[in-house]
Amino acid sequence: MNSISHLEAARRLCEAYNGETVPPLRRWLDPTDAEGAYAVQTINTRFWESQGRRIVGRKAGLTAEAVQKQLGVDQPDFGVLFEDMRVPDGGRLDPSRCIQPKAEAEIAFVLGRDLPSAETSAAQVANAVATTHAAIEIVDSRISDWKITFADTVADNGSSAFFVLAEEGLPLTGLDLEGAEMELRVNGEVASRGVGSAALGNPLNAAAWLARTLAARGEPLKAGDILLAGALGPMVTLSPGDHIETVVGGIGACSFTYGGAK
Repeated sequence: MNSISHLEAARRLCEAYNGETVPPLRRWLDPTDAEGAYAVQTINTRFWESQGRRIVGRKAGLTAEAVQKQLGVDQPDFGVLFEDMRVPDGGRLDPSRCIQPKAEAEIAFVLGRDLPSAETSAAQVANAVATTHAAIEIVDSRISDWKITFADTVADNGSSAFFVLAEEGLPLTGLDLEGAEMELRVNGEVASRGVGSAALGNPLNAAAWLARTLAARGEPLKAGDILLAGALGPMVTLSPGDHIETVVGGIGACSFTYGGAK
């Protein structure tokens, strides 16, 4: 596919943020075209930066092997986190800002050091982590009915929308990331369960993949960046009025309300 196709796909995705979804991007992107999909993502990232949005980190997606197989790929993907995507812990998300949202529980890291190497290891990520947080990612898709391929989700900024971090983070030392058990609760009822090892065996592995990939692209992770390391369990569809809370054993808890009183 050529740059004109990438520009058209980016334009259509950008316009879909007004609330009208678009069909899968088969006309402009083959389903497994990673290079083209990231080119589309980058076009919109640069556009949003030109509009004043500030990048505060990255998210890793497709960190579960089962989901990779479902989409016919053998690698995770990533998307960009902007400052205006953050929902305060305990805060409210206006449903008018979403299209077809789902929530998933994750472990997040805030970096205390840069990660400039395209050969970054999980151990090097661990040395760079300042704080570790329970997190919720609110994913959304500008693609109709979530009928996504790998290229669709990558082009669509990793199907990202919003995120919540536990207000209080913990130092990484002594935490059991692999064995951390997760519960995602909707209105007090457990709707999803998982464990830290769901994210590429360990969230640090997902973070290291992210660091290597971005360094190789000339966009290395920096001190202060937020990293969402991938879902620990199944996604949950949101309905207006829902109160969403995640608890990650030994690490923390966070929550938000989807709609409700302003």
